Amino acid sequence: MRLAMMGTGLFAEPTLEALLNSPHQVVGLVTQPDRAIGAERGSTRQTGRGMKTIALEKGVPVLQPESINTPEGVAALTDLRPELLVVAAYGQILSREVLAVPPLGGINVHASLLPKYRGAAPIAWAIYHGETQTGVTIIRMSVSLDAGDMLAQEAIDIGLDETAGEVEARLAPFGARLALQAIEQIQNGTVQGRKQDPSQVTKAPKLKKENGLIDWSRTPNQTRDQIRAMQPWPTAFTFLHRQGQPPIRVLINRTGRIFLIRPDSAATASGSIMPLKDNKSIFVTTGGDGGIEILEVQPSGKRRMTAEDFLRGHRLQSGDFFGSEKP
Repeated sequence: MRLAMMGTGLFAEPTLEALLNSPHQVVGLVTQPDRAIGAERGSTRQTGRGMKTIALEKGVPVLQPESINTPEGVAALTDLRPELLVVAAYGQILSREVLAVPPLGGINVHASLLPKYRGAAPIAWAIYHGETQTGVTIIRMSVSLDAGDMLAQEAIDIGLDETAGEVEARLAPFGARLALQAIEQIQNGTVQGRKQDPSQVTKAPKLKKENGLIDWSRTPNQTRDQIRAMQPWPTAFTFLHRQGQPPIRVLINRTGRIFLIRPDSAATASGSIMPLKDNKSIFVTTGGDGGIEILEVQPSGKRRMTAEDFLRGHRLQSGDFFGSEKP
């Protein structure tokens, strides 16, 4: 079967490699334009070898339009004469005209257990909301976002300390395997789709920088979930407020123990901070009468460091707290 792959980033790479190693013919790759490092943020995508690199090594033509939905984009895709589109984390919503190019339409490799978490950042929002499982769903593509019939689905457990980036990397090979399975069934005429239950739909919109601002009024577990969900981007952050000094923006990279009941010496306001007795980590009070241990941070303009190193250079005292820039 003649396949055109559309995707960008680490989640899509195993699917492209699986297609290239299959009996099918990959007639082209459509991927996002090359970006200068740091030129475009707002994406959770991680990159491994790179989709373009993988395709060019195999002599596969690469298209990188700013929008595949323009007449020029549709014409370039039409010239590839694909029978089926295979899409994974492409980053653009496809128009009706694009989906009409291949006679068999398209399938999408989506990183959630649909109908939950439709949208651009399903893994991050699943972790943020405390889900203990996520997975991959292969769907028939439709004009409506992630709303097509489900062709295959597989679940995995989310580790207690796993970040969104770590789950994405672990989940990607599952998507590749299920995509091949669905393609074989489409080719053989044995594929059976299952409708999504509209009552179970939840959204997973594209992450924004402000989603990383830690809400210390959430429970300890919810706070930890937010910090994990925001890796690799936008990274959870907060502002350190010390008496008589301007606030410092601090990224929170890694957490440790959860405290469901605060020590007697802990301040009652959420976001209050104090060093633990060993002076190697920071305890931050949260909502729900609990707190969380911070193990690794990155102050604005500084390198990533352990909480122990941070405490050496920042004297913390009673009344210091983490919060928004202007609490």
